[in-house]
Amino acid sequence: MDGAYFVGRGEILHWINATLQLSLAKVEEAASGAVQCQLMDMVHPGVVPMHKVYFDAKTEYDMIQNYKVLQDVFNKLRIVKNIEVNKLVKGRPLDNLEFLQWLKRYCDSVNGGIMNENYNPVERRSKGCKERGSKGSNKSSKSLQANRLSGGDSADGGPGVGKVCNNVAEGQYIEQIHQLSEKIADLKVSVDSMEKERDFYFSKLRDIEILCQRPELEHLPMTKAVRKILYAADAKDSPLPDANDIITKSPGLFSDETE
Repeated sequence: MDGAYFVGRGEILHWINATLQLSLAKVEEAASGAVQCQLMDMVHPGVVPMHKVYFDAKTEYDMIQNYKVLQDVFNKLRIVKNIEVNKLVKGRPLDNLEFLQWLKRYCDSVNGGIMNENYNPVERRSKGCKERGSKGSNKSSKSLQANRLSGGDSADGGPGVGKVCNNVAEGQYIEQIHQLSEKIADLKVSVDSMEKERDFYFSKLRDIEILCQRPELEHLPMTKAVRKILYAADAKDSPLPDANDIITKSPGLFSDETE
């Protein structure tokens, strides 16, 4: 077996934490692929599009996107390595350990096992998070720093930068959802109110229509005037003048009052 695979978990975790200023406790905490992307960013500055890396990935979809970024980097550098994404995103310890062991051997072969002192891992993570946020990404995912690290939130882009970025983005989405939910609720109340008012007046008009259909009333001028209004088809022109004409032209309708 290749000597790279004899490197223990403790050594792998120490290497990752020291190199990227993280506090991973288990190798499977690197299952999102973000750590691997940043390790490649360290040994090949400028090759990895850090704004596409989700350090706060919690869904398999976001994790797969990270591995796509990593695979693209491998392709650019002509690195022949099969990434078993389906196994890695499941968080299986052995699969993730073996991949990290291989990655450590590769990084050591590039830089001779010497850290790049000019590389600022916190700044690179912070930059990627800010760039992705400025592009309006609508994805919300789990932060390596927020959920797996012991470091707290830091305003200067410390180990909690993933948590800060994630919380800000989630806060904005939650506020937007809250505002839209309130608008929807108000619209529902308005619609319900209008429907009740419509049904109320419709029932009144229906009662009047039924009354006007009584045989002893349907021939009366007043009934004809009311039906003229009820059955008017044109909403623009009021039927009231015509209804008034029916009443005023009916002889004897107001004779009792004039006497």
